[in-house]
Amino acid sequence: MAGRLLARGMIAGCLAAALAFVFARFFGEPQVALAIAFEAARSAAEDAAPEHEMISRSVQASYGLATATVLYGAGFGGLFALVFSFAYGRLSFQSPRVLALLLAVAGFVTVVLVPDLKYPPNPPAVGNPATLALRTETYFVMIALSICVAAIACLLGQKVAQMRDAWTGWLCGGAVFVLLVALVQFGLPDVNEVPDGFPAVVLWRFRESALGMQAVLWGSMGLIFGALATPVLMGRAQKF
Repeated sequence: MAGRLLARGMIAGCLAAALAFVFARFFGEPQVALAIAFEAARSAAEDAAPEHEMISRSVQASYGLATATVLYGAGFGGLFALVFSFAYGRLSFQSPRVLALLLAVAGFVTVVLVPDLKYPPNPPAVGNPATLALRTETYFVMIALSICVAAIACLLGQKVAQMRDAWTGWLCGGAVFVLLVALVQFGLPDVNEVPDGFPAVVLWRFRESALGMQAVLWGSMGLIFGALATPVLMGRAQKF
């Protein structure tokens, strides 16, 4: 059963990634092009030699973006299926579609939204190359801490729900999650490396499109996986 759900999770991730690629192609790539134009203009003003492109922009914006998005979707789709397999039957949700959608929302908030609020994605020309390793490390630390905080909040919410009621448990779990996330984000270092003169609209729209791409990916993955998993789980229930 877990293997069948895993396969369906990867399929759902790939299909959701295809939708996310279309979104990124139309909304994200124009902002990337504007950021690259700003970087080229700044290099020309400083009489600096342009960086050599190992992969052309046309490939990056098409095949490269599609490949990276599909691999990302397949990987997270598999992980999503494993989490779903663990949660199904342990949480009070009889409908696989409802559980899949709620897990997708929780995954988006935990893995994407919370880390991005602290370390939002940046387009080309934003960020110091010398601090790339530090920025990457702190971003993944933020993801790991966000997952830990979500687990703590979920366990606490379940305990409160058992002692009181489900509504009180959800409220307590959510309050603990928000409080711990605020403490974690306050404790991690800030990063502010936007160059002078960079268009604020381009930066804002790039971050909007990056977040929108993730929302399309996770939302679609939850909906598609729920539809694919329901026949498998309902068929199993009928056998018993």
